[in-house]
Amino acid sequence: MMLIAFATTCMLRAQNPAPKFRVLAIAEAGGIHRPFVDAAMAWLAKEAKEDKLSIDYIENTDKIDDAFLAQYQLFIQLNYPPYGWKPTAVAAFQRYIDEGKGGWIGFHHATLLGEFDGYPIWPWFQDFMGGIRFKSYIATFVSGKVNVEDKAHPAMKGLPPSFEIKDEEFYTYDKSPRPNVHVLASVDENTYTPDSKIKMGDHAVIWTNQSKKARNIYIFMGHRPEHFQNPAFTQLFRNSILWAASQ
Repeated sequence: MMLIAFATTCMLRAQNPAPKFRVLAIAEAGGIHRPFVDAAMAWLAKEAKEDKLSIDYIENTDKIDDAFLAQYQLFIQLNYPPYGWKPTAVAAFQRYIDEGKGGWIGFHHATLLGEFDGYPIWPWFQDFMGGIRFKSYIATFVSGKVNVEDKAHPAMKGLPPSFEIKDEEFYTYDKSPRPNVHVLASVDENTYTPDSKIKMGDHAVIWTNQSKKARNIYIFMGHRPEHFQNPAFTQLFRNSILWAASQ
């Protein structure tokens, strides 16, 4: 009987090998970004099989503390804003990034930095994102050409020199984060279609803060589920996962 049980266990392990690394993703339970989150979850499910990773999802910061984060090699902020976090979660997340306990990918809403929904700005997170403050966005949506600035960075591997992002609301900030971060890509505001008066000049849209021990990357694009039909966007996301998780 024991031999049969042992053989069964071995067969199950062969069929379900242990994941190479574990990913935690936080996303809002609803709201206007939910279609993007749903598309991301469907895409990540396929990615998990290909790259042998496991993904757990949370919709608030209640569980986040040092012990909880220690289970994961990568934290993905899927349009979850940088305010309203529980104090324990704030402290644990800062240590996770500052001490390089895991990697981080943030999308879109992660730079909603300011005073929102009755919450003050999170100064540490503002510094993490290059010292910027959210200023405005293109509510009517435009398409624009994104230019890759650091072709040698692992997150940019296989991407064309430039690619189009359709129908985004392109956030603007009070200043460029460039002096405080390493910019990987920027949008050419002269290519906006249709044109918009909401511009900021030097407009970074993908960057990493190299002053943090954690491998981290912020990707502005993340409002529309249709981005997952864009090969450049999915290549960027996959590259970022493997790089940020040190795979």
